[in-house]
Amino acid sequence: MQITVSDIDVERIDADAIVVPVFEGDNPRTGSLQKLNSFSRGQIARLFERGEITGKRDRWALLHGEGAALLLYGAGGIDDSAIRLQRMAGGAARVIAPRGMKSVAFLLDERIDIYLQTRAIIEGAEMGLMEGDFYASDQRQRKIERLILASEQPISLDDAIRTGAAMAEAANLARRLGYEPGNVMTPSELSRRAEEMALYEGLSFQSFDEAEIKRMGMGAIAAVSRGSDESARLIVMGYNLDQPGTELTALVGKGITFDSGGISIKPAQDMDEMKYDMGGGAAVIGAMQAIARLGPRARVLGVVPAAENLPSGRAVKPGDVIRSLSGKTIEVANTDAEGRLILADAITYAISRGAARIIDVATLTGACVVALGEARAGILGTDQALIDQLIRAGERTGERLWQLPADNEYGDMIKSDIADIKNTGNRFAGAITAGMFIKNFAGRLPWAHLDIAGTAWIEREKPHLARGATGFGARLLAEFIING
Repeated sequence: MQITVSDIDVERIDADAIVVPVFEGDNPRTGSLQKLNSFSRGQIARLFERGEITGKRDRWALLHGEGAALLLYGAGGIDDSAIRLQRMAGGAARVIAPRGMKSVAFLLDERIDIYLQTRAIIEGAEMGLMEGDFYASDQRQRKIERLILASEQPISLDDAIRTGAAMAEAANLARRLGYEPGNVMTPSELSRRAEEMALYEGLSFQSFDEAEIKRMGMGAIAAVSRGSDESARLIVMGYNLDQPGTELTALVGKGITFDSGGISIKPAQDMDEMKYDMGGGAAVIGAMQAIARLGPRARVLGVVPAAENLPSGRAVKPGDVIRSLSGKTIEVANTDAEGRLILADAITYAISRGAARIIDVATLTGACVVALGEARAGILGTDQALIDQLIRAGERTGERLWQLPADNEYGDMIKSDIADIKNTGNRFAGAITAGMFIKNFAGRLPWAHLDIAGTAWIEREKPHLARGATGFGARLLAEFIING
């Protein structure tokens, strides 16, 4: 999609449609609405009088005239909220594109930070246009060829446009990976696509297959993969690894390309959604793409352990004891708590590569879905400054986090009678005890854990976003690396 900036009078903008964000409290007698009301020969005022437009979120009206169509789109309360502006832009794009309009101008509002506004509009529109019907014979066509950012003042938006486009494409890459069915998106295919991206963007790349994983001593990854005929992979991407003078940050993403639960098998209902269980790995791959494109002064290692978790005569069983790469032994109390196992080995590997701080991201627990729903992901860790930075990055990108406690008492719930640790506790505090399990492998390093189980996909289409994978985490991680 071509993105341009226009500072000409709104009546002379060359576009099929002009999007006019309407916030609660706005009226047709002030600002750009006053000028547009005259342009529309009073139609906007009549919409307000009839209560059809109030600024309420996702209420919209499309006006056709001699020139460009006008889309008045309700954005809710006015503030500098990235998520509010993204939803407005995504919703507007999903109204316009199916109507065959190929060029759209978004009016920028001088009351809102212009950099944030530009990024949010680009990210929201690009993500709003994406659909997951890759294999449908009659795919829904949602395409806008040209997006115009319209401002009454001449301004430079090059940096905001570049960043917004990179972030949107990172999220959509993660979504494309997530949308693929499990028979396509196997561990080896996830590795192939990560390699394709890495080579194109100039990242270093390595991929270890299951035989190499076993030789390296990664007993936890190997155990999870044992029930599948597909080979596990450890995917490793590097950005500026040879850059001197900067600490190495490791981004580690869970890449379970399909999760049946293994021997502790899941219920049949909604098991098809377990193709999304590689959402953390997809987020890391997307983030690495954005980091490569935006070029921050940083050193980053992206690590994605990838495997299928299936039941078979060879599969790991409840009660088995396995040895991880760290040397710690793990009692497998439940084979459906597999994500934390593969993350354990991946984190140990990242430490062996010199990581100075670690952030892991995973669709880890149903308990986090129950606690936080799909509005926020959970975060916990050992370094409050790191946690605070990630929370702020989430607010800037609209990928919001909520901190969970990590008191030592929660660690007591996963003590094993036979091994160093077990992979589940009882039915209480499941999201926290899962994080505490991972903490055992991060050692003394600053570490943060993001549980995105409730945010990595949505079950119903929203006005601004298609049903399915959301790409949650890709922009947040990239924003953290780029802006701290």
